[in-house]
Amino acid sequence: MYEGILPLWKEKGMTSHDCVFKLRKILKMKRIGHTGTLDPSVEGVLPICLGQATKVSEYIMEQGKTYIATISIGTSTTTEDADGEIVENDATPKSFSRAQILEVLAELTGEITQIPPMYSAVKVNGKKLYEYAREGKEVERPSRKVMIHHIKLLDEAATFSGQEVTFNIEIDCGKGTYIRTLAVQIGELLGYPAHMSSLVRTASGSFTKTQCLTLAEVQEAVDKHTLLDTLLPLKEALSAWPTLDINEENQKSITNGQVVEIHPLLAKNEKIVYTILETPVAVYIKHPTKTGMMKPEKMFSSEKGD
Repeated sequence: MYEGILPLWKEKGMTSHDCVFKLRKILKMKRIGHTGTLDPSVEGVLPICLGQATKVSEYIMEQGKTYIATISIGTSTTTEDADGEIVENDATPKSFSRAQILEVLAELTGEITQIPPMYSAVKVNGKKLYEYAREGKEVERPSRKVMIHHIKLLDEAATFSGQEVTFNIEIDCGKGTYIRTLAVQIGELLGYPAHMSSLVRTASGSFTKTQCLTLAEVQEAVDKHTLLDTLLPLKEALSAWPTLDINEENQKSITNGQVVEIHPLLAKNEKIVYTILETPVAVYIKHPTKTGMMKPEKMFSSEKGD
């Protein structure tokens, strides 16, 4: 039985669920969860939670992501990426200066509003948008606020010209951002239809490409009994919050998950993590109704470490 976080490099052509299905066979265990879906055409970092770490998958999903995307100006598609059918094609010659593109990227940095694409898993009236889309139905989609921390233009050209203009950007963004939709928004500000022609996720939270194994490498590590060297402890997913060692005074109340007097660290932090010998035992948050108290949000077994 494996415990911890496995940074997986999801390859193109498979869904996040495919990865979990294959890993259950490779690792011979059922308690496996992924940390947010990546489209089949997208490759990149997909942290996989094993054993008790499945309890922290939502924390990893809430953390920021880094992507490298290719933006294509001139053509829009039904799915906003290269997999969809062409909706509009503008074959006129185009030319943008580097300054023009940088200005557009700056305008889309910070908190922006997006409307999720019809081909997405966002639910409207209990049904996923892509289910409506497959039926040929268009429904009103709720807009959402997302955070774009930084966009970097990776190409060094001074001018971008052609009938179809493409360039590469790196995006640091918060939860719920659709890079496909960002590509369309970039096109709108430049005055043309656009789509995202490729996408790679290079980081998810604190997990990066350099830490990742492919499915084939996971199988090889299992065969060689070296996978434990790659697994990261559960505490890696909790590193954004202060950590406190349990002491004799509070051991019984914290390990039993009791409501206790609030810790001063919760004045400036959303959560605090209690550990025994660096192994997380509980995540505590402010009590929603009892002033001056705190309660556990997550409890972990302290019988064995990660």
